[in-house]
Amino acid sequence: MEWIKQLKKLDFALLLTVLALFVIGLIAIDVATDSENFIGGDSSSYIFTQLTAFAIGIVGMLIIIAIDYKTLGRYWKLIFILSVISLIIVHIPGIGVVRGGSRRWVDLGFMDLQTSEIAKLGFVIAFAKFLSLKKDRINKPFDLAQILVFLLIPVGLIFAQPDLGQSIVFGVIAAGMIFVAGISLKYVFSIIGAGVLIFPIAWNFFMHDYQKNRIITFLNPMNDPLGEGYHALQSMITIGSGELSGKGLDAQNTMTSLNYLPAQWTDFIFSVISEATGFIGAVTVLLLLGLMLARLLRDAKLAKDSFGTLIIIGIFSMFAFQIFENIGMTIGLMPITGITLPFLSYGGSSVMTNFFAIGMVLNVYMRRYQINF
Repeated sequence: MEWIKQLKKLDFALLLTVLALFVIGLIAIDVATDSENFIGGDSSSYIFTQLTAFAIGIVGMLIIIAIDYKTLGRYWKLIFILSVISLIIVHIPGIGVVRGGSRRWVDLGFMDLQTSEIAKLGFVIAFAKFLSLKKDRINKPFDLAQILVFLLIPVGLIFAQPDLGQSIVFGVIAAGMIFVAGISLKYVFSIIGAGVLIFPIAWNFFMHDYQKNRIITFLNPMNDPLGEGYHALQSMITIGSGELSGKGLDAQNTMTSLNYLPAQWTDFIFSVISEATGFIGAVTVLLLLGLMLARLLRDAKLAKDSFGTLIIIGIFSMFAFQIFENIGMTIGLMPITGITLPFLSYGGSSVMTNFFAIGMVLNVYMRRYQINF
């Protein structure tokens, strides 16, 4: 097959970087779940699920690489419809899995699939094609209205689950893509102004109490140190306890081993890494994440058409925001939203989607010179 001959043109630096991040995350998950005080079950089950998701992610990545992204672009409407359907089926009794009052998952037997994760990539592909077709018409009012509707459909469905964090991720993805597509700054400021005006309405009529409490706690964690502020405070203590070189992967009587840090294998995996490996380990992870983002921007610049550039920018926006939000919430700079740290946090849906997304980037990058395969 011709595409196999083109594999030498892959961005191997990007691929090796995300594989290194995954390995670090796997080790951190083992540290977070392998102690006698851990009450979340057997550590091996977490590792097995993560490795299963990784295997599916790699296979999916190879399949995505094999399909010319321009071919995917021809089916952008179908991809968008399937993404929307995936967000709807979680509300169907017997299919959707309910946890903590939220319907976000579908039971696959070996794991629960969070459909909004997969829908993110479908949205990126469809929205990139949609914007590339607009070209010079993006700043016309009618076209802007179409763009807004295109975004509000998945965001509305995700917000209804409810999942504020993923709703924001979709918004950030769209914002990054629209900006690169050439939207006028006057519209950017208008959207920001509209967001400021809409926020009080959303606060009073649409946001749930737990979502409001997260924002209030973010502003002052000590307002409720044993309640809503507990996660943030415990995370900051955990990170600080790692000091320069960390307490080691097998250290006992740590915040992680004593299970003082909530959701330490998912949302707060960066805190676990910081405690075990210290400032040195934390900086290493930040450098790898920074390298990944830098490669994405480079690959977006080298894409041969606007469709390819917008795909990579959408994926860059997704990763950049999730990194900023996740690490920010672990050190008290951002509100806690439940957004995972790409390639590092436990979560089958997240891992698969991340590798699928890298597959799309590699797809675009390896076809930067050729017209047809």
